[in-house]
Amino acid sequence: MTTATSITVRVPLAIRHRPGRKTIVTPMANGVAPVTTRADPALVKALARAHRYQRILDQGRHASLTELAAAEKVDRSFLGKLLSLTLLAPDLVEAILEGSCDASLPTLLRPFPASWHEQASTLAAGSSPASWTDEQASSDKGQSRHEDFG
Repeated sequence: MTTATSITVRVPLAIRHRPGRKTIVTPMANGVAPVTTRADPALVKALARAHRYQRILDQGRHASLTELAAAEKVDRSFLGKLLSLTLLAPDLVEAILEGSCDASLPTLLRPFPASWHEQASTLAAGSSPASWTDEQASSDKGQSRHEDFG
């Protein structure tokens, strides 16, 4: 009679927690590390949509936010907040796409300073976005960041 023999296989891997899911990261194969990103998929998708909506408005396919929101079946106020992502500093957008920015989508959908320098310094300092509007109000002196023609 034969006895059952068990074989144990050990595979080094890591489980990384990402927004909304867990990801298994496998070890390097042939000395080459797999290309991974830690970018928040929801934030990347929101950035892409914001730029797409801005391009649609710039091309004149829809005359106003209200018309675009109706065509895309999204709330007009959400569309306005999403479009504000197109005003983020290029270095912040790059950091978001690389996954090195700790800001979340709800954080970035709140009002933020119009100045790219202020955006970067405020985010780097870790101050809450609620205080961004106070800083912006004192620096803008009543100037409006967005115009709505619809």
